Amino acid sequence: MAGCSVVVLDYGSGNLRSAQRALERVGADVTVTDDIEAGMAADGLVVPGVGAYSACMAGIRAVRGDVLVDRRLAGGRPVLGICVGMQVMFDLGVEHGVQAEGLGQWPGTVERLHADVLPHMGWNTVRVPEESVLFDGVRDERFYFVHSYGVRRWEFETRDENIAPPEVTWTHHGEDFVSAVENGPLCATQFHPEKSGDAGATLLENWVRSL
Repeated sequence: MAGCSVVVLDYGSGNLRSAQRALERVGADVTVTDDIEAGMAADGLVVPGVGAYSACMAGIRAVRGDVLVDRRLAGGRPVLGICVGMQVMFDLGVEHGVQAEGLGQWPGTVERLHADVLPHMGWNTVRVPEESVLFDGVRDERFYFVHSYGVRRWEFETRDENIAPPEVTWTHHGEDFVSAVENGPLCATQFHPEKSGDAGATLLENWVRSL
């Protein structure tokens, strides 16, 4: 695990340095950059994200992050999305009546959660599938969320019996929503592991170890 190179994609979103520090604490050699060649060469790519879906997608496209994610996944190279960085992996985001196309790695729509209190801000539990690698050692822990939108239905189906189906983790706030996905080289979390204390550090360490 020591010395694994990780690029945190810099496309104008916030939280870059906190993600960098959290990954460095678990042994990764981290670079924050928008350079597509550096992003391709790294052992792992992290796509962070805070704020509006459409603004994040505009920033990602401006630095050719959509091309970078496509190329990495086509070659089986690991990618981790965090918060809006997870949401943009889906087909579509709908916020305040505005629709924005995502990266389309998974079918599905990011939409406003049905809950009495929004944003969903603070610590919450997760329901982790049995085969999860990402949550090894932290299956029963709480993680830190801050969001009002999410994926309320999982629509992806694996038709090839030789390909393992994605491992989907769920959380409840007013209703169930997808809080993490492990799908081959593409993993993502709706919560912020870099703000989730020891549990988040263990999750990031699990991801870095998988590189």
